[in-house]
Amino acid sequence: MLVDDHSIVRDGIKALLADQKQLKIVAEAQNGAEALRILEGRHIDLVLIDINMPQMNGIDCTKLIRKQYPKTKVLALSMFKEEQHIRHILKAGAMGYLLKDAGKEELIRGIQAVLNGQNYFSPEASQVVMKDLVGQSTRKPRPPFSYPIYLTEREKDVLKLIAQELTNQEIAQQLSISTRTVDAHRRSLIQKIGARNSIGLVKFAMEHNLLDE
Repeated sequence: MLVDDHSIVRDGIKALLADQKQLKIVAEAQNGAEALRILEGRHIDLVLIDINMPQMNGIDCTKLIRKQYPKTKVLALSMFKEEQHIRHILKAGAMGYLLKDAGKEELIRGIQAVLNGQNYFSPEASQVVMKDLVGQSTRKPRPPFSYPIYLTEREKDVLKLIAQELTNQEIAQQLSISTRTVDAHRRSLIQKIGARNSIGLVKFAMEHNLLDE
């Protein structure tokens, strides 16, 4: 679903994706409130959403989508390059962030990556993410986490591979399990850790020195 208050932007995206047979635009909305109404009546795999919109902005809408429709992924597409906008919508649960001046190939790569369970960021967004991760890693370490209470050994294995940016399929191959099992572990990790997305899982792994084991 395309969510943007400018019809010319939605028309432009539709034109760019017109020859992509594996991708189908099934709905459009002019704001977050309308997007949520559409989601009530159908399953949509991915929402491509703007930030600045009337009635309900993309950040508030993303929070509600991730809470009410956890299987629906969100990819932000915005003209904003400022850190606060990028940080806020990623914290809300978006799995990626693209700028509206992105080319066709980058747009398609971003959509496919998020549909496959990966994060995808424009260079500007990547800088914000890395800055946050570096900031987290240089802070005073937290006390050791009591893993047996929260995480199984398999969940820790999956978490490490998520931090290495492997897709569900790649993790499944490496651990000799099904992609459905990987997805179940990912959902369990997000619930147990209280993360909103894979970025939160990576932060957790870094804070508790999981990546060094």
